[in-house]
Formats: sequence, structure tokens, C-alpha cells
Amino acid sequence: MAEATSHEILSFSHEGRVFPPPPEFQKKAHIRSLEEYRALYAEAANDPDAFWGARAREELYWKTPFHTVLDWKPPHAQWFLGGTTNLCYNALDRHLPKYAEKTAILFEGEPGDVRKITYRQLHADVCRLANGLKSLGVKKGDRVGIYLPMVPEAAVAMLACARIGAVHSVVFGGFSSEAVRERMNDAGAKVLLTADGGWRKGGVVPLKANVDAALPHMPSVEKVVVLQRTKNPIQLGPKDVAWEKLVEAQSPTCEPEWVDSEHPLFILYTSGSTGKPKGVLHTTAGYAVYVSLTTRWVFDLKDDDVYWCTADVGWVTGHSYVVYGPLMNHATSFLYEGAPTTPGPDRFWDNIERHKVTILYTAPTAIRAFMRTGDEHPKKHDMRSLRLLGTVGEPINPEAWMWYRDVIGGGRCPIVDTWWQTETGGILVSPLPGATPTKPGSATLPLPGIFLKVLGKDGKEVPPGQGGKLFLAKPWPALLRTVYGDPERYVKTYFSEVPGLYFTGDGARIDADGYLWVMGRVDDVVNVAGHRLGTAEVESALVSEGRVAEAAVVGRPDELKGTALVAFVTLKKGVESSAELKAQLSAHVIKEIGAIARPDEIRFADALPKTRSGKIMRRLLRDVAAGVRTTGDTTTLEDLNVLAKLRGDEE
Repeated sequence: MAEATSHEILSFSHEGRVFPPPPEFQKKAHIRSLEEYRALYAEAANDPDAFWGARAREELYWKTPFHTVLDWKPPHAQWFLGGTTNLCYNALDRHLPKYAEKTAILFEGEPGDVRKITYRQLHADVCRLANGLKSLGVKKGDRVGIYLPMVPEAAVAMLACARIGAVHSVVFGGFSSEAVRERMNDAGAKVLLTADGGWRKGGVVPLKANVDAALPHMPSVEKVVVLQRTKNPIQLGPKDVAWEKLVEAQSPTCEPEWVDSEHPLFILYTSGSTGKPKGVLHTTAGYAVYVSLTTRWVFDLKDDDVYWCTADVGWVTGHSYVVYGPLMNHATSFLYEGAPTTPGPDRFWDNIERHKVTILYTAPTAIRAFMRTGDEHPKKHDMRSLRLLGTVGEPINPEAWMWYRDVIGGGRCPIVDTWWQTETGGILVSPLPGATPTKPGSATLPLPGIFLKVLGKDGKEVPPGQGGKLFLAKPWPALLRTVYGDPERYVKTYFSEVPGLYFTGDGARIDADGYLWVMGRVDDVVNVAGHRLGTAEVESALVSEGRVAEAAVVGRPDELKGTALVAFVTLKKGVESSAELKAQLSAHVIKEIGAIARPDEIRFADALPKTRSGKIMRRLLRDVAAGVRTTGDTTTLEDLNVLAKLRGDEE
């Protein structure tokens, strides 16, 4: 069973607080009552094929209709067999007769530049880049890397790949050149799309320089397409192509490539406990159906909404709920490049006021950071345009939930606290804002078609309120299909714990009302500021610095980030510990992985606590990092004095 976390402890004290959907909101919602939700849930439970088949026909245009809804041979699922479609066509072309002049993407850059891109303009931009990629030799099934700032061209790049049947792999712009190299080599990317830089906290993130450093070590990459985002001059190398020159000569029309339902759509790398990131592979039709449907259900989208999901496109939230989901629902998706505190701590609230944002979907980490800056900043701005608030990335503690509701939402906006993963493709558990009473800290009820099980160590379901490991009992259309290039890892990671059940890697409990309370990760993947990081990756980066003999990285509860990284480091003989060395080790981790993985604390140790077989006991280190006494079993510990020294209480 997962160890209790601060989220779990806090949630117990708030379980009695229940907030029903606001009546005025409920009247206009897509799903208006718990009875409607339960009817949908029963429909999906009683005849899943009929349920998903009907939704697939409603959500997508099919060039060729599918003949089979699901082929489930655990642990492998195939959805909507025999069908052909194109996700880009469903996100753009089919809206043109009615919504051509509607704003598809509303963009503001950190320097203050604003762009409004209609569906007609976005369609033309996507077609030009799609034709440009084809002119570079990109064909159906080829992998294309995307390493861009949070600008409209990032969405254009993803859609252009989908249009021609290429498989995109987006790398978060905050990652380093080494991270780009590792991911592009694993995917075998043929072309990489990047920019000279992106704006962040008043400075420029050196994307092109990072690519230049990695390029000699990425043999599969034939061309690098470079977007001019800043005014800095770009030095084009032999493999480089200027984005503007590539697209200006292209036609604004491009016939979509009609692909099989199970054709790969994207590979997105997520941290794993073994150190090497996993290439999560999602395919076209099942993902498209699920993301389109859940965007409308969870955010209750209306034609006049200005919807802002603050995630970067480098994360799955950006894929599903910045680009694909909103555009398939002909929504206006607001994109912001840069930091929420530049030039001041009220930038988010200023954006909402000026652009009349109606839906805000952000991370608990951001909410806690805003709480720290004080209520005066949001209160300076008129945010009465907001009608719905959402959270994503990690469990939200009830105090932050209440602040979000009262200070940002003015007490009138429902909150959808969503739980899902990169691997799930879309939201699995969330309130439906017109139907579900909410409890601060709980993701509430599973969406129709999602079946949860919380199992104890014996593999049996635990009673309500008792913690265990969280599993999913049936497949859903957006389930990942495999780990790219490593099918054995797919089976081992997700389906080996209990055969036939998908293991989420999370600890959870379900209360007497059927509400889900997520307790945190049960493995060595930690959730830092809403981003999953493998501690083994960070350990590998530290040990690759020549002066480090051994490293163990654990998470400890952090008021702002949710989880902070603490690194325990032993040094090689003759190397002296110092504050300067700590700074150098932090810089090395940033170079190897990116700033998101920088340890919040580095502790030097003479030795690390190990079992007699030599395995580092990270459970004990988590206790030390959190400042709590170890109460668990220490009988396998080789040397108790090591633990005593780490705690500073030699016994």
C-alpha cells in the first residue's frame, strides 16, 4: 500500500465539505445532474461497445467507417478497427463551413505581442507547414521532433504532422540538449522543428543553441526547421532550414492523409523509475474520440468560451487540452508564452481580465505560488468573465482549492479537479461541473467508461476509506498502446502487477460516496510542480559528474511544488564537500536534464543506507528528507549507524 501523503491527511479533515454545482451553471450545462451522469455511466458499463461506438460516430468524421469497436487481448487494445480518419481534418477542416472566422488560437507572448488566428488562417498555416515537411521528405509514419516555445507554431507543427500521418514527438522547451538528444534518438526522428529561442522571465531560452549542441549526436535527424521567435540573428548550419522560407513557397491547401484508426499519432516521453524515459505511444482515432468528448464534458465548453489551459505543449496536458481537445470542439484556445510572474506577480490575472478568459485550467503548484504572493494581486483585476476553474497535474490540497474557489472564482465557479496521466491520454476522473457535487481535495467520480479498483497487498479490493493501489479494470479508447520500441516494458510497467488490470502507479482510496482521493506515487517517480520525474534520471545525472560516487534522490512534501527533490550524495575519495560543489552539481543536473529536475536540496553523506544485498533504502531517505522518524522495518539495513548519521543523532 502507498505511504500516506500530506494530501491524504489533509483530505480527511475536509471530507465533510461538499459544494453542489451552482444552480445557474447547472441550467446550461451539457450534463445537468447526477442522474444524467449515472445513466451515462450505466450505459458504458452495460454495453461498452455500443457506448463507445456511438460516441466515436458522433465525435469524428470517418473517411471509412469502422467495423469493430474494440479488440481487447489483454494487455493490448485496438479501437475502431477498419476505420480511417484524420485528426487534423477533425480539428480544422470540418469546422470551416461554420466557424472559419472564429478565433481558434488567441496568443499572447511574454513581451506582450498578441495574435488572433482564425480557423481559416490556422488551416492555411498548417497546410503550408505540412507541404513543407513533405518537401523535406517526411512521409506517413516518419517521426518528427518538436522543440518549440509556447507559441502558435507549436500547435501548427503538431497539426501538420497529424495531417500527413507523421508521428510527432514534442520535447518540453525547458529540457536540455541532452534530453532532446536522448528523445530524438529513441524515436528515430527524421526532422526536428525548433526556434531560435523562447521568452521566459524576461530572458531567452536558447532552444537553437541546445539543438546545435545535440545535433552531431542525433544521426537520424536530416533537417532542422528553425522558427524566428526573437530578434536575435540565427546562424543556419548545413542541416538547418528557416521556417519562414520553408512555408512561404507552399500551397495553403494540403489533402489530409487518411490513416487507419490505430495509426500512431504521437510519442511523448515520460519519466520512468529505471532512469530511461518511456516513449508513450498514442494512436489516432481512440485518442481523438476520447479527448474530444472529455474536453466538452469536463469543461462544459460553449461557443463563446475563451478557454485557457496553462500547460506547455511539451506535456500531455498541452497535447490533449491545449491543442487537440479544444480545436476538435471548435473552441478558442488561449496560449501564453512565458512566466506567470513576468513582469509582475499579477500577469495571469491581467491576461484573464484583458482577454475575457472564461475557463482556467492550471496546476496546484501555480495556485500555491499565487497564494504566497497575496490576495491583493488577483483582487486588482476584474475576473468576472471566469465561469469554470480546473486543476491538473497532482492532487490539490484543500486549502489551495478553497483559495482558488473564493479568491480567483469569486465563489461562483465550479472547480474540476482532474486526475489522469500521460499514459491515459485524457482525463479519467473529474467532476462534471453541472452534475457532480465537489469535495476539496478529491477528484470525485470516474467518467463514464472508466472503472476503478483500489486493491490491497493481497490483490483484493479494499473497503471504502482504506488506501491501496489504484488500478483500472477495463480499457478506454485513449489508453497508450505501447512503450515505443520496448513492448516488454509496456507490459511490465502497466500490466504485470495484476494481470489484465492497468496499474496506475498511484496509491488511492475511495470514500463511502465513491469519490477518489489520490494519495501519490507508489514508485520512485515523483511529481514535481505537476511534472513527473524519475528519480533514477536525476541520480544518473548526478553520478555522471566526475566527483560523485553515489547518489540517491527522493521526494519530500513541499508546500509550493507538492514534492521537492532531495539528493543524498556521497563523494569520491579526496573530494571535499562545499556549498560551491552543491551549486556545481545543481548546474550539472540542469545541463543533463533541465531546470525542472534541479534538486531543491543536496545533502552530502559518508554513506547511504543500504540493505545487505546492496540496495539503497530510499524509503528511509524519504523519512530523513521529510524530517520524520522512521517507524517501518529496518531489519534489512546493513548498518544502522549510516541512518543515524544522516539524521544527525548518532546512536
